[in-house]
Amino acid sequence: MAVYNTPFTLVKRAIDSVQAQDFKDFELIIVDDGSENSLSGKILQYCEQLDRNIIFIKHNNCGQSASVNRAVKISSGKYIGMIDSDDEYKPNHLSMCLAEMNAADLISSFTDTVVDKEEDYYVPNKDDNQQSIHVDDCILFATLFGKREVFEKLTFQSTYAADAAFYERAAKEYNVKKVNLRTYIYYRNIENSLSATLKRAQIKAPATY
Repeated sequence: MAVYNTPFTLVKRAIDSVQAQDFKDFELIIVDDGSENSLSGKILQYCEQLDRNIIFIKHNNCGQSASVNRAVKISSGKYIGMIDSDDEYKPNHLSMCLAEMNAADLISSFTDTVVDKEEDYYVPNKDDNQQSIHVDDCILFATLFGKREVFEKLTFQSTYAADAAFYERAAKEYNVKKVNLRTYIYYRNIENSLSATLKRAQIKAPATY
């Protein structure tokens, strides 16, 4: 989980959803990408209260892709998944993703998308930011889940649609597929999220993630 100035209540919700998984053998690595110190302190304090394996690190702001790449390097699991700091997992997310690993090296999945209005289902098209595309037709960063070797060999690039670019590069070397799990809850009704900011401005300008 990469965090950059996401409200603590949302970060806590994301952490709690990982803690509530029916599959318990995991480590959660939280990379604070240069958030305000007050937020960093709250996250660290909360993590210290939990008894599961959580690693918290902070570095200067360098973007979501670089933060996730760093987390991959210090992780120890056989499989790697992600969660955005303003989203959450359903309790069976990890176990359902793991079940797909018998037939794939890397998966992306559809999401249970929360919106306020119909237009929120649409995000800037990676090939033309002036056009929009339905989230079900996208590869979403935090739904990526797969074998460790995929993430070690193919790092994320610091660009808009880094998730889609990663998936497309992986497809050239590994068995990839998009699955209809919808065990990832994707909140599209958060005003300052990255995708919402891009949609309002139609420019490549990061906000929170």
